[in-house]
Amino acid sequence: MICFWSTESEDQDHSARGTEEQRAMNASVAITGAFSYTGKYTTRLLFERGCEVRTLTNHPPSAVADRPDPFGGRVHIFSYNFERAEELRRSLQGASVLINTYWVRFPHGKTDFETAVRDSRTLIKAARDAGVQRIVHVSIANPSIDSPLGYYKGKAEVEQAVTASGLSYAIVRPTVIFGAEDILVNNIAWFVRHFPVFGIPGDGRYAIRPIYVEDMARLLADAASQQGNSVTDAVGPETFTFEELVRRVAREVGSTCRVVHMPAWLAYAGTLVTGWIVGDVVLTWEEYKGLTSNLLASEGLSKGETRLGEWLAANRDRLGERYASEVSRHFAEQASG
Repeated sequence: MICFWSTESEDQDHSARGTEEQRAMNASVAITGAFSYTGKYTTRLLFERGCEVRTLTNHPPSAVADRPDPFGGRVHIFSYNFERAEELRRSLQGASVLINTYWVRFPHGKTDFETAVRDSRTLIKAARDAGVQRIVHVSIANPSIDSPLGYYKGKAEVEQAVTASGLSYAIVRPTVIFGAEDILVNNIAWFVRHFPVFGIPGDGRYAIRPIYVEDMARLLADAASQQGNSVTDAVGPETFTFEELVRRVAREVGSTCRVVHMPAWLAYAGTLVTGWIVGDVVLTWEEYKGLTSNLLASEGLSKGETRLGEWLAANRDRLGERYASEVSRHFAEQASG
């Protein structure tokens, strides 16, 4: 075990833990993006379980210093240093587990999917060379090495690098992750609050199985303490068609927006215009293709407990009040390259 993962039976047998518990509590976990969306919730759990946490980030030190720190300076911060493999290796030395969330949602600046695959391979090799024993890797549902979509093909290539690394691994494959800081569900709410019409690409019958961010974080933290290799679909207890999801969000926020069907290219054109107005990439064409090809659903057993329908009802008053920008969140303060 890498940290002290408290259970009821362990609490009842405190005297039996002894020096093994002390050794475990002093172990270190490296996580990419500890201050990001999913990473923040996972890091909080790791601290609750007695782990020492370090993070790797693309943000320059000045930007990191200016960002809110919910952990009071307890996270040790390092740069990715993909171009300086020895420095990257040193930043991972002493860590027992690497929780890897690194990826790019869309090409930006000098980084595209091929770059992200190359950098991921560099990170995995550095982890192995640094003595990391286990990788918990965040992938995506339905990756395929034969996919015409760069996102899904790249994710499959990184999975291959993880399984070929020789390290113990857990691959976790989410679809849509919802929560207070989520982008997709929040921005659906923003659209139906601010526009008289919402365009559904195609027939709207393609499915989504969203998982709550805290359930996702629990999966990652639990996987860090487990042994053996595994591949898990991270899906919640509910399945929606995309049209059902949009209509449910509109109902919860009290919107009278009209939901209409349109060709995917026309819906995409609308998001391009909106993206130009808000200074963001609302959805890429690849994301439209993945959505309408039913790639955001999985037949696996539910791994989450929180139901999106109940969460929407509990958060209806603040959902979609402001547009959530992917560009602002990840790139505004990030150094180029």
